[in-house]
Amino acid sequence: MKQFTMRDESFVCENCGYEVTNLGYTARDHCPSCLYSKHVDIMPGDRQNKCRGLLEPVGIEKFKDIYKIIYRCEKCQQMHKNIIAKDDDMNEIIKLTTNVNY
Repeated sequence: MKQFTMRDESFVCENCGYEVTNLGYTARDHCPSCLYSKHVDIMPGDRQNKCRGLLEPVGIEKFKDIYKIIYRCEKCQQMHKNIIAKDDDMNEIIKLTTNVNY
């Protein structure tokens, strides 16, 4: 099981410039506007990854009752997944459900 370090931080999205606020109920790990993330963790919340590439949202995965955004790092090409947040732009989520090219 992955270790989890709680990091619910505000930030400015490097993809779209949106000012992202803390989530409040769990760790904030992506922009709710464009859904992009940043490749900063080795273990969730540790901020130890040196890659620092942007994680492009490329698809959606459902496991039981949990939906996750599938990401591909634009710099190193690694794939990652993050759980969808309550305030994510549903239009962007819907667009990802039709993406089969990841």
